[in-house]
Amino acid sequence: MFGLIAAVAVLAGAFGLRLPTSSSTSGAPPSSARSPGASAPAGAREPSRGELGAADGVVPDGVTVFDDTVPAVSRLDPELLRALRRAATSAADDGAEFHVNSGWRSPKYQEQLFRQAVAKYGSEDEAARWVATTATSPHVAGDAADIGESDAADWLSEHGADYGLCQIYRNEPWHYELRADAADHGCPRMYADPTQDPRMQK
Repeated sequence: MFGLIAAVAVLAGAFGLRLPTSSSTSGAPPSSARSPGASAPAGAREPSRGELGAADGVVPDGVTVFDDTVPAVSRLDPELLRALRRAATSAADDGAEFHVNSGWRSPKYQEQLFRQAVAKYGSEDEAARWVATTATSPHVAGDAADIGESDAADWLSEHGADYGLCQIYRNEPWHYELRADAADHGCPRMYADPTQDPRMQK
């Protein structure tokens, strides 16, 4: 078994992929992806034809909600992006910084994430608890952002509703969507996971 794991790790490294370290395949994408206009670090490969890159929504490490050159950020719904930026500005006063681990995704990228989840969890039904299909994903529509750093997640769980930013799924504390009336009425009750969300039943 160890030999198989080592072989997978070697192959992943050869293709410039970072293996997932959390229980979710919807977390941070490969760190080797670079934003448009950014030079790749020495020894890094640029995506070749057929590989995913920044144009598909892959997010380099350290991207914030203010990075307009990164399609995963710039292609978010404008209202969601404004709410994220207003919240991030307020959170900065409390020492929290919002990193975008994932935002807008191309259908090709979403399909890859779903296929990886099927391989990881053994079935499409189990994978659907963590990753939506291209037809149902709010990421493909630009309507969701996965926000990182624990201080940002903690800040959003306490103050996000004031900006219309709501955690939608209990099993994804990083996943936020815009609910414009949340400032007045609070965020809607969370679903246990995406399989409980009626939008995912298409």
